[in-house]
Amino acid sequence: MYTLDCPLVEGERWYVVHTLPHREQSAQHHLDAQGFRTFLPRYRKTLRHARSLKTVFAPLFSRYLFIVLHLRRDRWRSVNGTYGVATLVMQRENPLPVLRGAVEALLASVTSTGIVALCPEMQPGQPVRFIAGPFAEHLGILDHLSNSGRVRVLLEMMNGRIPVELQRSDVIPISASSDKMLW
Repeated sequence: MYTLDCPLVEGERWYVVHTLPHREQSAQHHLDAQGFRTFLPRYRKTLRHARSLKTVFAPLFSRYLFIVLHLRRDRWRSVNGTYGVATLVMQRENPLPVLRGAVEALLASVTSTGIVALCPEMQPGQPVRFIAGPFAEHLGILDHLSNSGRVRVLLEMMNGRIPVELQRSDVIPISASSDKMLW
């Protein structure tokens, strides 16, 4: 597990590990046990099944996680033999580094609960999509933002707008061109 208080040193870079299907967490666990520093960005996702809802922390990039490597110091070839790992993303004979700043930007957007804030900037009056909770995949209008991380969204239901209060991380802004608004 990667922590922000442990910055990269000279010669270290972020690389991408391609995992087996649904094995991101076990691959991270086994890589961490070997002494590697890893980062698995996650977001809150609501699963629906047989009239029940379940909110889970799902990987932001399915089948991928990030790892810190120093190619001359670390035994990076052992990553490919780790349980849950399919392969390191390679360029010819060496691992392909991630663009500088990409993983750092994701790390900077991680909240205190350990999830990546997908869209931290939202404005009242903006159309939003619920990504977690009982209204997942529904559309609404952002009504109010609080400093405590809560939002109030107006949900279009029963010929009216019903206010719903929830965590800011449970909604993302949408553009009018990407989704058709029905109101």
